[in-house]
Amino acid sequence: MKYLELINKTNIILGKFFSWSLLIMVILTFVIVILRYLFNIGFIWMQELVRYLYAAVFMLCAAYTLAKDEHVRVDIFYSKLKDRHKITINVIGSLLFLIPVCLCILYYSFTYVINSWVQLEGSLEERGLHAVYLLKTLIWAFAIMLVLQSVYIISQGSLKLFRKYY
Repeated sequence: MKYLELINKTNIILGKFFSWSLLIMVILTFVIVILRYLFNIGFIWMQELVRYLYAAVFMLCAAYTLAKDEHVRVDIFYSKLKDRHKITINVIGSLLFLIPVCLCILYYSFTYVINSWVQLEGSLEERGLHAVYLLKTLIWAFAIMLVLQSVYIISQGSLKLFRKYY
């Protein structure tokens, strides 16, 4: 069970860390706008860095959002359910939907990411960031972190559900 707690804590720590990237994105965007419209200066690498940070926030904070149970829910009845039913929905949703989707993402992105690493793919722009392969690796990080968080949700939910019966 210590490993499961480690998964949860790691996702929370990474999520909190990368959520600070939002502040950096705002500052960079402000600097880009000031440089472009006041001084007629543009840096492609800065613009790409904002995109990279946005991708990192989105991809690496998804498991954090799931861990904090603050993700978007489609079910309008969920908030009115008892805790036992909420746990059941979370466990079934993780097993039937989240894990299979993440495994599909890993499977179908495999050659995409590997080819990018083989080529050490860089920006199409000469003065851009030449680390597209790192950006594409976030796809794997996203899927793996969500699968691990799902395992945590399933194990904790199962423990809570079966503890009442035994």
